[in-house]
Amino acid sequence: MSNVYKLTLEQEFKIALYISKINILTSKSTKIYLINVLKKMMIKDNIIKYCIKNSTI
Repeated sequence: MSNVYKLTLEQEFKIALYISKINILTSKSTKIYLINVLKKMMIKDNIIKYCIKNSTI
């Protein structure tokens, strides 16, 4: 259970990619980019919740 809150190596790599992309953006484009990322994360959460809710165990 202690590993639940840790990032995998793949996730750490993705974070590094996001950081490099964000560092080259202007302030306005950074805000737009981050909003789009947050929307995608929320959609992903909704898909996961839907799958869990409708799974037949």
